[in-house]
Amino acid sequence: MAVTGLLLPLLASIFAPEAVSATGACAQKGIIDEHTVWNDGMTANLNIKFPSAVTSWQVKMTFDHALSDFETWEAVASTTDNVVYTLDNAPFDGNQPAGAELSIAFNAYFSSKPEVTSVTLNGVEQCGGGGTTLPPPTGPTQPQPTGGPTNPPPPLPYDYQEVLEKSLLFYEAQRSGPLPPDNRIPWRGDSAMNDRGENGEDLTGGYYDAGDHVKFGFPMAASMTVMAWGAIDFANGYAGAGQSDYVKQAVKWGTDFFIKAHVGDTDFYGQCGNGDADHAFWGRAEDMNMDRPGYKITAGGPGSDLAGETAAALAAAAVLFKDSDPGYSDTCLQHAKQLFEFADGHRGKYQDSIWDAGNFYGSSGYGDELAWAAAWIYRATNDQTYLDKAKGFFQEFSDLNGRPSEFSWDSKHAGVQLLMYQLTGDSSYGSMVTQFCDWVKNEAPRSPKGMVYLNMWGSLRHVGNVAFICLGAAKNGLNSDAYNDFAIQQLNYILGDGGRSYVVGFGNNPPVRAHHAGASCPDAPAPCGWDQLHTSEPNPHVLYGALVGGPDQDDAYEDNRDDYIKNEVACDYNAGFQGAIAGVLSLY
Repeated sequence: MAVTGLLLPLLASIFAPEAVSATGACAQKGIIDEHTVWNDGMTANLNIKFPSAVTSWQVKMTFDHALSDFETWEAVASTTDNVVYTLDNAPFDGNQPAGAELSIAFNAYFSSKPEVTSVTLNGVEQCGGGGTTLPPPTGPTQPQPTGGPTNPPPPLPYDYQEVLEKSLLFYEAQRSGPLPPDNRIPWRGDSAMNDRGENGEDLTGGYYDAGDHVKFGFPMAASMTVMAWGAIDFANGYAGAGQSDYVKQAVKWGTDFFIKAHVGDTDFYGQCGNGDADHAFWGRAEDMNMDRPGYKITAGGPGSDLAGETAAALAAAAVLFKDSDPGYSDTCLQHAKQLFEFADGHRGKYQDSIWDAGNFYGSSGYGDELAWAAAWIYRATNDQTYLDKAKGFFQEFSDLNGRPSEFSWDSKHAGVQLLMYQLTGDSSYGSMVTQFCDWVKNEAPRSPKGMVYLNMWGSLRHVGNVAFICLGAAKNGLNSDAYNDFAIQQLNYILGDGGRSYVVGFGNNPPVRAHHAGASCPDAPAPCGWDQLHTSEPNPHVLYGALVGGPDQDDAYEDNRDDYIKNEVACDYNAGFQGAIAGVLSLY
């Protein structure tokens, strides 16, 4: 049973972690570096050095007796006896140059404190058997946890696995272009089959943005980056729910479109469909007959934010597919690098080039997207050049160092701060992350029922996004218990603790009138038009998994299709929310 509420400060004072020094041969050689030990666990680092370059690695770590549990953030751990643990590289840290030093943070749980008796790296003894002596690392290359989890998470009152499955169904309902043979949304069909660029380029595919049918590239790319991030870092949450293949398909549907839209080194289509023309139509995507122009950025009409965000999405996809589809991973990475060079070498806001986007998804700046893209490419390549670039952007754009007020399709500041901490272990980035999560947890506005309220537009989108960031912070050892509890509390509000479910097709009294044109239309060939927007009848089709905008600061909400502030749905609404759901599942 989890220890929460007023008991936690009391127990913390009794069983407060204390700094320790490891003993034994592996500790004496600097390979094991313990940080804190509490009543039934410890946080430590495993420090290894690579004498030659590798593209993958495996460590075997043996304890002197069985553990009750073990967890790490920089490797894939497995064991058959809870004594010998095999650590295989994570997708983002397999490539290591000669002389590289890697510090792998881990938590070990036990009934009596263990010692590490031996460590091997790729079959070569490092300690415990007279192996090569390794000096302690000169500087951390991976995060140093400052507050690892000490308590098991509380039982979940809602079926998070069902939520994850249905959220992925929502993305399938948002697909544009020719649908695959395994389409699971029976009321959807092929649509926007004539989407073309200025020179006839094929621009079919991708995702419709929200309840409308425009393909807005900027928020689409942001959604894919966040979805891929969750699929990488919370892979076991997806796996446990049986959704690993589906989330990869969802990401690939977006990145396939980005690759198709990248028609030249400095030519990228960032929008299909005119916003005003589209919003003058209420009906099925399959029935659209208006002109759907393609809008692009070029060297003469740049968009650093759009190109940078798309580069980040493709680099994240490169990490996600590195093991399962290395050829596709390489293709994504090639486009990511080209788009980053375009973004950095030709500076400008994308709405100055794609004028229609400014009416709907105007960008506040591009410094965060440049840093975001560089950090993601570094994660995909381990090329120091890109990490140096990312660090340089923190110096060039001072707002990257401040406390963000949100994490969203427009503002990646909180995300890039967390990613940089994850990649470097630099405490300055960690301080930025804790400043943000402490603020949303303790100081940000709240509704009477406890919802963090950051914006009237998509209030629950922001709830899901901050939960995702703080779960990521917890995973990387930052105030883990507090941030995990906070994220679960916020997600439970969405799923029912707020008085009802705000996820279509899930839980108690879910929305049935989501502001979504396609779901509001009856089956063809029945006509569909503006009457379907204004009727009080439930949508004929259940838009499974869609997160609606949500209530106001007083928890007030009406399931009204005409209220697009509270009842619209969007791809970016679900991205962080879905990742957070997977993050909670990964704790179990």
